[in-house]
Amino acid sequence: MIVSAEVEGMVTGAQSLKEKRAVLRRIQSRVQNEFNVSISEIGYQNVWQRTRLGIVNVSHDYKKAEQTIQKVLHFIDSFPEFERTDTVVERL
Repeated sequence: MIVSAEVEGMVTGAQSLKEKRAVLRRIQSRVQNEFNVSISEIGYQNVWQRTRLGIVNVSHDYKKAEQTIQKVLHFIDSFPEFERTDTVVERL
């Protein structure tokens, strides 16, 4: 069972692509280490404050996979420099 999320957001305070990517690298590595999910920037790579992240979790149980994705979203919300603006969660 696969559950995915597309998260659009703003990296507040970033004044360059370099600053944005530093924040995103930190978020991505902490999410991967904490939750063992796949996460990558999938949109707005050349825009210095806006981003779209793709998150995917594979599990034997939809409920467990959805719970993990929800925990990841809550964890991402804990970063003060990242403001989530839109989220789409899908079962595949």
